[in-house]
Amino acid sequence: MKNLKPAFLLSITLLVICGLIYPLTMTGVSQVAFNNKANGSMIDVDGKVVGSKHIGQDFTDLRFFHGRVSAVNYNTYKQKDLIKDADGNTDYKGVASGSQNLSPSNPDLQARVEEGIRLFMKDNPTIEKNEIPTDLLTSSGSGLDPNISPQSAIVQIPRIADKTGLSESEVKEIVKNNTYTKVLGIFGEDKVNVLEANIDIAKKLNIL
Repeated sequence: MKNLKPAFLLSITLLVICGLIYPLTMTGVSQVAFNNKANGSMIDVDGKVVGSKHIGQDFTDLRFFHGRVSAVNYNTYKQKDLIKDADGNTDYKGVASGSQNLSPSNPDLQARVEEGIRLFMKDNPTIEKNEIPTDLLTSSGSGLDPNISPQSAIVQIPRIADKTGLSESEVKEIVKNNTYTKVLGIFGEDKVNVLEANIDIAKKLNIL
């Protein structure tokens, strides 16, 4: 008992510190200092949440910017992925994130890229095959990438201007306003947030 008492007290003390005080403190600090980030960087438009800044969405409307290919379809909810247990409780068993990890020589990847090229040129008839940026034809490792390269946004400008009635200069300004440059000028790549750019288009069209 003499040896068990300090071990027991130490366990209780660490349980209180690590299991209660620390997580509650960190949660409180994050909610006060980094409220938006701590809650998923959700984007609110006129009181309605339209998505997260850091999670991509599958845009197919030709009036808007299209994002990258997603091996998991941006984790879109599917009825077939709902699982019910014996008690009738429902759980979602769909894929959260990931990629197919296909090698460049894989025929499935080659077929998908060729189909992507065909569809892009069909929707963007003013763009030549060699002008299509690679990131519009390949998926990210997570399948949830919310950004595209500035060049991937630029090649879509003629289509968006044509379908929306906006001038190309207006759409270019939207791209510029939603472009994030490299961190400290050296880390990462310049990128355009697809959701934020599309929100600006929707506002211009008075549909949001």
